[in-house]
Amino acid sequence: MQFSQITGECRFNGTLATDRAGRLYDSRFRQSIRSARRPLSEREVRTVEAMTAMRITARLTRQLMDRWADKHGLSEGRLHVLLRLAAAPDHQLPLGELADQLEVTPRNITGLIDHLERDGLVERIDDPADRRLTYARLTVAGGKRIDGMRAQGLEWQLKIAAGLSVEELEQLRHACFRLIENMTGAAVAERSA
Repeated sequence: MQFSQITGECRFNGTLATDRAGRLYDSRFRQSIRSARRPLSEREVRTVEAMTAMRITARLTRQLMDRWADKHGLSEGRLHVLLRLAAAPDHQLPLGELADQLEVTPRNITGLIDHLERDGLVERIDDPADRRLTYARLTVAGGKRIDGMRAQGLEWQLKIAAGLSVEELEQLRHACFRLIENMTGAAVAERSA
């Protein structure tokens, strides 16, 4: 199966070129920022280029994720609910905790669970010890849906990363988490080998 069949077509309107070191850049974008009213330093140019490349990558990744979920009859939000429940102990989480993990409102999680429950992929379970607490639990059908999607999801991730060495993947991961650290103030818990 071809990559475009899995994910659909995504568009990039830039013009890729390589610099002297063999690194890719968008030549039209570089030309436009170099012609800005205020001249930018080389560091500023590289920062703006990198952040723009990251935004384009994030947009294209989200489009791919949306199309992939849609091909399986899910929205991206519903897919994330199923993935969280599949990874949770006993494949269930309290609705409030699920909303917190997905960074959505309780009202939003209620709507997502309503749809997934109607489709037979999730069920609500009341906590017998605390009547105020309701869990979302992955059903057998929901588990099968996620299991059927995992191999294809891995396939499109591998195709996106095709041609990158393990070292480049580690550098990419590191750079992304450094940006997350800068944006959120998240602290490094521990360093390992």
